[in-house]
Amino acid sequence: MMEDQFRLSADICHLNHAAVAPWPQRTVAAVARFAQENAEYGSRHYERWLVVEQALRRQLQTLINARSSDEIALLKNTSEALSIVAWGMDWKAGQQVIISNQEFPSNRIVWESLQTLGVEVIAVDIDATRTPEAAIVEHMNAHTRLVSLSSVQYSSGLALDLVPIGAACRQRDIAFCVDAIQSLGAKPFDARACQADFVVADGHKWMLGPEGLALFYCRREWLERLSLRQFGWHMVEALGDYDRSDWEPAATARRFECGSPNMLGIHALHASLSLLLETGIDAVYDNLSRKISYLIDILISNGFILLSQTQPERRAGIVTFERPGVDTRALYDHLQKNGVLCALRGGGIRFSPHFYTPSAVLDRAVALAVAFE
Repeated sequence: MMEDQFRLSADICHLNHAAVAPWPQRTVAAVARFAQENAEYGSRHYERWLVVEQALRRQLQTLINARSSDEIALLKNTSEALSIVAWGMDWKAGQQVIISNQEFPSNRIVWESLQTLGVEVIAVDIDATRTPEAAIVEHMNAHTRLVSLSSVQYSSGLALDLVPIGAACRQRDIAFCVDAIQSLGAKPFDARACQADFVVADGHKWMLGPEGLALFYCRREWLERLSLRQFGWHMVEALGDYDRSDWEPAATARRFECGSPNMLGIHALHASLSLLLETGIDAVYDNLSRKISYLIDILISNGFILLSQTQPERRAGIVTFERPGVDTRALYDHLQKNGVLCALRGGGIRFSPHFYTPSAVLDRAVALAVAFE
C-alpha cells in the first residue's frame, strides 16, 4: 500500500504539504544509498548519477506534458526560475506584468523588481469575483507583456482554470508564466493545454521531494529569446570539453543551469516522483479530492468557517478555515503544540493533506481544533 511509504511519527498530524512535505520511504532509501555510495566510492559512478539526472528531466516532462525533456531545466528554486524569466526578457518602459492579488511573494517581488526599468505590475483583485479568469483577461491590454499566475493560490487554495488565460495570452502575443508549485504532484497539469511559455515549481511540496531543487520549463520557442544573466561551465553546449576556449550556450534548457547540479536532490526528487507517477497523477488527485471533501465536511459540521472555495474545480489540496469566536493565532499555536503541522495563511489556518493522508489524521486534527478553548 502507498500509505506504507510514509512513516510519520504517531504523534504527528502532517497537514502542511503546501509548505514542506515529508519524504516517502523510497526517497529516504535513495538518499541513504547515494550517501553511502559517495562515502565508499566518491564520484566513481558519476556516469550513473547522470543517468538519474536525465531520468528526472523525463519524469518532469511527463508530469507537465512538455514536448521534450530539452525544455526542462533543474534549478535551485522557484524564485531563481522566475528571476530568469523576469530578467531575461527585453523590457521597455511602460510595459506591464499582470499578476493576481493572492500571489505568494515569490511571484510578486520578482516582477516588482522590474519597476526600476519602468515596468508596471498590475495585481488583479480576484477575491470578489466568481470568474477570476475573466478578470485577468479583462486587464490585458496593448501594454501587457507578461501574465504570471499561480495555478493554485497558496493561501486560499483557489485553483485557476489556466486554459482560457493561456489562450488569451497566446492570441495577444503575451507571455504566460505559471507558478505551479501548489499543483504539481497534487493534480494533473498540462503545460501545452494551458499554452504556458514558462512553468516553475519547487519539488519540496506536493512532489514530496527535497528543498533546493526546482523545475523550470521553458517552451522551446523561448529558449533563445531569454537573455542569460548567469554563466558557468554547466550551461555550455560542449559540456565536458573543458579545454575549449570558445563556447556557446546549450541549445536546450540546460543553458539556464550555470553550475554543478544538485545530485543529492536529483536522486531524492527522482525517487519521490517515481512514487507519484507509478500511482498515477489522476489517481493521486482522486484520492486527494476525497480527503479534501471529507475534511471540508467535518469542518463545516463542527461549525468552522471555510475561507477556501469548496467547489471541486476550484481546489486542489488546500483548505483554509477559521473558528468563530476563537483567536486564530492561539488556535494555530494549540494545534502546533499538539503535533498538527499546519500554517497560518490568509487570515485563517491552512490544512493541506496529501493523497496518502489517513482519515484518522484529519479526524484528530479537527477534534483538537474543536476542543480548544
